[in-house]
Amino acid sequence: MLTLALAISVSVLGSAVANIALPTIARDLDVTPAASIWVVNAFQIAVMVTLLPCSSLGDIYGYRRVYGIGLAVFTVASLACALATTLPLLTAARILQGLGGAGLMSVNTALVRYIFPRAQLGRGLGFNALVVATSSAVGPSVAAAILSVGSWPWLFAVNVPVGVVALLLLRSLPRTPLSDHGFDLPSALLNAATFGLFIAALDALSHGRGSMLPMLEFAGALAVGVVFVQRQLTLPAPMLPVDLFRRPIFALSVATSICSFVAQSSAYVALPFLLQSVGGISEIGTGLLMTPWPATVAVVAPLSGRLSDRFPAGLLGGIGLAIMTLGLLLVGLLPAHPAWWDVAWRMAMAGAGFSLFQAPNNRLLLSSVPRERSGAGSGMLSTSRLLGQTIGAALVAVCFGLTEIDGVGRGATVALLTGTAFAAVAAVLSSLRLVRAAASD
Repeated sequence: MLTLALAISVSVLGSAVANIALPTIARDLDVTPAASIWVVNAFQIAVMVTLLPCSSLGDIYGYRRVYGIGLAVFTVASLACALATTLPLLTAARILQGLGGAGLMSVNTALVRYIFPRAQLGRGLGFNALVVATSSAVGPSVAAAILSVGSWPWLFAVNVPVGVVALLLLRSLPRTPLSDHGFDLPSALLNAATFGLFIAALDALSHGRGSMLPMLEFAGALAVGVVFVQRQLTLPAPMLPVDLFRRPIFALSVATSICSFVAQSSAYVALPFLLQSVGGISEIGTGLLMTPWPATVAVVAPLSGRLSDRFPAGLLGGIGLAIMTLGLLLVGLLPAHPAWWDVAWRMAMAGAGFSLFQAPNNRLLLSSVPRERSGAGSGMLSTSRLLGQTIGAALVAVCFGLTEIDGVGRGATVALLTGTAFAAVAAVLSSLRLVRAAASD
């Protein structure tokens, strides 16, 4: 698990640390702020369009092999990012880094399934959820700490020694059975086009580039997506596991995960604006006040994993998401200039609820997938997380655009309440899983 923790933490941080350095990167490379956004977009798009193909390769060639190649590519690409001297070179290196990150994220939980016995799977997934959630949450703080003592290339250079150590420990990962189906290149291309157009549409919508371009990109994503799904229906082992979506527990778990990460992402993007514009809190103070969320995750995630081995995931997930919904609602209703403790306990509540939900949901989703299709289940876990985070960030930008006249504080509040609504939907979906499981017994 140490190997998995090292590798997955740097891959998740790779998607989180670059945002805070964009102004510095734009200035140092002499490019516009709009152009510098591609440092983030390149990584995100590369990961999204290759997650499912990488999970399919894991089924075919073994999860350890795909994980090792992804780790090696990510480590080399991190060094290339640190040495880049122009925006095109940095963007190309970030694309390569995203490909490596996809190799790691796509089979991560599949490996957890082979490391832990079934009776302790929740415990393993709880630890994995702890690493993913904490790495994602502390990304901005880590970036700020590095930038306080060094230049932006160090954001990428620090990944290199961690990647090398993880590579040296790679032999500790288990070998897994291989599937006998081949790699479907047409499906990989259709997958890339579907998710690529969808992310591009969200990006265009969030940056207010008119209504025509996003609508055309959404229409393109839908058209290609229909062809993609139709092809998957004809395959015995589809890259997009549409056959698994016929299982209500799997489908509900994926939908619940997407909604929960929309809520989490909305909160993490909107909260700094709310705390600084409405609460009058400094940037450093904002970082400190957001710490209770990841700190609570660190405490609750292992407990949640153990509980998921004993109690129904629908029950634990429903309780956790209800707590998260209430916490987000209370954060959105913060008074002007709140006391630090008033912010801290609300953040802790939201983080505890989110953490209580994650491990049981991941355990239920992965357990509903045949063991030989673990790569497909792992790929969908990572895809739902990244898709939810992408949608959440785009929704915040849309809320800011719709409430521009009323100010940033109003936009942040609306974004938080929108995220709260998604958390409530996720709680309902989790409860439906409990009802469904009870009906099938």
